Amino acid sequence: MRIISYNVNGIRAAIKKGFLDWMKTNPAEIVCVQETKATKDDVDHEAFHELGYYNYWFSAQKKGYSGVAVFTKIKPDNVEYGNGHGPSDDEGRVIQLDFGDVRLINTYFPSGTSGDERQSFKYKWLDEYYAWLNTLKKKHPKLILCGDYNIAHNEIDIHDPKGNKKSSGFLPEERAWMTKFLESGWVDTFREFHPEPHRYSWWSQRFPSVRLNNKGWRIDYISVTEPLKKNLKDAEIYPDVKHSDHCPVYLELKL
Repeated sequence: MRIISYNVNGIRAAIKKGFLDWMKTNPAEIVCVQETKATKDDVDHEAFHELGYYNYWFSAQKKGYSGVAVFTKIKPDNVEYGNGHGPSDDEGRVIQLDFGDVRLINTYFPSGTSGDERQSFKYKWLDEYYAWLNTLKKKHPKLILCGDYNIAHNEIDIHDPKGNKKSSGFLPEERAWMTKFLESGWVDTFREFHPEPHRYSWWSQRFPSVRLNNKGWRIDYISVTEPLKKNLKDAEIYPDVKHSDHCPVYLELKL
């Protein structure tokens, strides 16, 4: 099973930049996207069917905002839209799919970059999400959690840790949450294969030179619960795929 997680920063904009042509190259059996900023009816979703993908969308109530979708060549046994947490579900942040005894969760974590109010929302969301995941793990021990986490965990995950120590996405409380999350029985799959620095998945769009000079952050992850650790085969980040300010992150499992 090959999985990609990709914040497309608007699926319609990504399609204009060649997203469908990239999908034709069969990058993975399952492609999880975040920040669709669209509903299923806003795009030609038949194009995904023609490429052999079933597609499942969970969009925000607010038009042009947030939203997640999954394109999969393997038909899921079950799909759940949201996770029962009202404020999160209103923003279209979580979609869950079951493949046998494995549950895949595609999530767009909130950003706190727009100010104190959203940073407070993010902290509250993270606490509630952590509790929900712990409960879910008891029922579904084999979980895959992919998405834009909007957190760079360690100094190795950000090009300028000193200059960003007060930036949302690299605040001590957010990094502590990530540590707690991983210590609670989750595996950061990319780091299982890649201990090296300067591997990022997001670059600010404010200055074009930022991506050119690889001044990025690693804030996109595919994590698995411990029971799936033995199934990990490969993980990668694809910075040369450019339909967004993020790039795809990849995981291969042998199930």
